[in-house]
Amino acid sequence: MRVTIVAGARPNFMKIAPIIRAIRQSNLQGAGLEFRLVHTGQHYDKKMSQDFFDQLGIPEPDANLAAGGGTQAEQTAAIMIGFERELMAHPTDLVMVVGDVTSTMACAITARKLCIRVAHVEAGIRSGDWRMPEEINRLVTDSISDWFFTTSETAGENLRRTGVADEAIFFVGNTMIDTLYHQMDAFMPPALWSESGLAAGGYLVMTLHRPSNVDDPETLRSIIQILEEKLEGIPVVFPVHPRTRGNFERFGLSPRNIILSEPLSYLEFNYLVKHCKGVITDSGGITEETTVMGIPCITLRDSTERPETCTIGTNELIGNAPSRLREAIDQLLGGRWKKGGIPPLWDGHAAERIVAQLIQLKSGL
Repeated sequence: MRVTIVAGARPNFMKIAPIIRAIRQSNLQGAGLEFRLVHTGQHYDKKMSQDFFDQLGIPEPDANLAAGGGTQAEQTAAIMIGFERELMAHPTDLVMVVGDVTSTMACAITARKLCIRVAHVEAGIRSGDWRMPEEINRLVTDSISDWFFTTSETAGENLRRTGVADEAIFFVGNTMIDTLYHQMDAFMPPALWSESGLAAGGYLVMTLHRPSNVDDPETLRSIIQILEEKLEGIPVVFPVHPRTRGNFERFGLSPRNIILSEPLSYLEFNYLVKHCKGVITDSGGITEETTVMGIPCITLRDSTERPETCTIGTNELIGNAPSRLREAIDQLLGGRWKKGGIPPLWDGHAAERIVAQLIQLKSGL
């Protein structure tokens, strides 16, 4: 069986690393799975791409489509054109896409138009918010995939409600958590750890990137003011995208207790998360990592595609209301945050289950 594995953006890299490792391990026992790795180039910054390949032990891609930059439509088109050429030159039995980035949707569409089967890893997750590009990517990808590897029972239920047959859904767990467990002993402090005098439990980590939080001057100003007010003397490390850093300058924001850093590598960033007092975010993936590491997580969103991080884990959705952020910080600093637990099958072996299922499925191709 020939499998083409697609990666395009930073969240994808953590998800494909354990799958590649599991394929190689299974081939030592004669599994007969050939894989070709295609990097679409959606993220092309070194910190967003190459550092992840190096640190996570991902092999050099067999092809790089160099399709980064441009608008959503331009990037989607560039990925599809490049991936079509790739598949025409290197036929495959299965295209495996992961997550919910533009590359996931674009490569799934391209493969299906060439009558190639598609497997979606992290299928079925839903936020219900169609304003999010990722939600559109999920809906489109799942509507045309053949096989669905899910991280939770909730994701499976979402798929069944759309008519996906039980025999096409495989609850395997979370490959991003596989990577977290595999790399935890290798976490290392970034330079800012000593430069800023950070100590375990004495700081917070923040990641914000959604336009509703960082592009609106009043919203961003309100968030920063609350952090200054409630976290006097407690630093907040904020690895910030250049565009968001530009917003700080345009809006005249120079917070006293926020450390604006360049994007950090996987091992550096998760070192900070593992040793922090809590996380403030509007991301999805980090809520999974904080859940497994038992770190309190405040999410500035009204909905999440990962509800198990709230119902089981350490995450809480608080929306964008300033009063709720104040309350959440008070709860965190007062030691009243919920303990949380780890969702089923988030045990570091999801990739092994995926590969075992591929071996069973290949007889039908």
